[in-house]
Amino acid sequence: MSTTATKLNMRPLGDRVILKPLPTEERTRGGVILPDTAKEKPQQGEVCAIGAGRVLENGDKVPMEVKVGDRVLYGKYSGQEVKIEGDEYLIVKESDILGILG
Repeated sequence: MSTTATKLNMRPLGDRVILKPLPTEERTRGGVILPDTAKEKPQQGEVCAIGAGRVLENGDKVPMEVKVGDRVLYGKYSGQEVKIEGDEYLIVKESDILGILG
């Protein structure tokens, strides 16, 4: 598992997570090179930063299940795309993350 070399100057709030989308395949199984317009949105990313966790109505804090460096699978149209220090990131709620890749 690799960690992101860039140290972010941003920390998400609550149960939000900052992801670095992993690149998608540029070729099909048959070897055809896909142009940028034909590529699907990535659904895998690496966790770069996490918030403190969700706060329940009674004041208890639920800790985050993901940690920095985890590779995760997230919903195709989840989150908000942002550009931080010239790099593309995705800010999602922890509930938008479908699973942690092994």
